[in-house]
Amino acid sequence: MKLYVSPGACSLAPHIALIISGLPFTVERVNLRTKAIAGGGDFREINDKGSVPALQLDDGKLLTEAAVLLQYIADQAPGANLAPAYGSFARYQVMEWLNFIATEVHKRFTPLFTPGCTEEGRAAAWTALARSLDYLAGKLEGGAFLTGSEFTIADAYLFTVLNWTQFAKFDLNDWPALQAYQARVAAIPAVQEAMRAEGLA
Repeated sequence: MKLYVSPGACSLAPHIALIISGLPFTVERVNLRTKAIAGGGDFREINDKGSVPALQLDDGKLLTEAAVLLQYIADQAPGANLAPAYGSFARYQVMEWLNFIATEVHKRFTPLFTPGCTEEGRAAAWTALARSLDYLAGKLEGGAFLTGSEFTIADAYLFTVLNWTQFAKFDLNDWPALQAYQARVAAIPAVQEAMRAEGLA
């Protein structure tokens, strides 16, 4: 399999999951501004959305969207315990978290990275994002990970998007539970490996 990434983008989440899975894969870097693939070529010829992540399977088929890639990876390596069994209630809880992260956290960062966004717009976006962070902090109080004591694909996704606060020039000081959570996930060897591979550590 080949994973298309841009350092620090949401593609970091499936990168982490692939390392934990033990599945064989390679990584191709994409310049999201120019859409150039580091190994040569125009990424839009691979994924016409022009966004990462994209996972090219061994048979040439392509999957996109972080939450989908994460579940696909988990299902290809059930022994890695990245997600509960498909069809179980616990699996639907992980899917619930993936959807929440995608819609209420990931997408709320968009205005913070949009060129030309006014300071008022940034402030409004951060206020909206802060409500989601309040919710997450409450859920993580006293728990190691989103669904309890076990790291799942939902944690790979949340860790990735929470890292964006540093690029958006905001911080998590108002949410010590989230700071502690980020530190716990950052200490996982596979997370460190993915971060190093993308030049983030």
